[in-house]
Amino acid sequence: MVARNAFPFIVVGGAWEIVAHLGVFPPRLFPSLETVAVTFVQLTAKGILPHHAFDTLVRLLVGFALAAIAGVAIGIAMGRIRAAEDCLLPLVSICAPIPGIAYAPLFLLWFGLGNISAVILVGFVSAFPIIFNTWTGVKAVKEIWVRSAQAMGADQRRLFVKVILPGALPYILTGMRLGLAQAWRILVGVEMLAAVPWGLGWLIFGAREFLDTDVMLSGIVVIAVIGLALEKLVFQRLETFTVVRWGMMT
Repeated sequence: MVARNAFPFIVVGGAWEIVAHLGVFPPRLFPSLETVAVTFVQLTAKGILPHHAFDTLVRLLVGFALAAIAGVAIGIAMGRIRAAEDCLLPLVSICAPIPGIAYAPLFLLWFGLGNISAVILVGFVSAFPIIFNTWTGVKAVKEIWVRSAQAMGADQRRLFVKVILPGALPYILTGMRLGLAQAWRILVGVEMLAAVPWGLGWLIFGAREFLDTDVMLSGIVVIAVIGLALEKLVFQRLETFTVVRWGMMT
């Protein structure tokens, strides 16, 4: 399993090294992996990279938490209440396809520069995939499950907790994964615009001004590592303890 997972990275890394040493691009624009590794270690040892990563991670988690709470609540309401679906579905359908970065100037004008606008924008943009998938999951719960629970005397609260929510959970987790990806994209972009003092997006954007490609790649590596850690340590474990254990996923 380790070899199978490592193989794509070895192939990409080998191709990168070949291109870097052939001199197809200037070394400053296409540094070797050794150069990126040295820069990564230096920035980490000085505390610069951890500081940027910590600030970005805080904004990401706060914004995504807001999106998860609001998105799941709205999606469940749309799936269970016909009036909510009729009112909210057209609005969500119109707003969701708009690129998140297009909302950035409005949010910066409304909430000002800094962390507040970044967090609210992350929550707003990443909520749409969660809403859509939660709504789909609630609508996809098998009718026979609902009727069986009702036939056994389940009230509305027990029906929701024991049938609707577990049945929709695979969709909800998928929506959260998509929402987290959206949150990363908009956060890195808005950090370049919101005049925040620290953050991986700010680091990457600032490094571009001085053609420090190795610094830019170091920031990108941190984003990838944090994303992988959230996937392995949060989402996969949550799936294992819920839908996999229940036999709903393999």
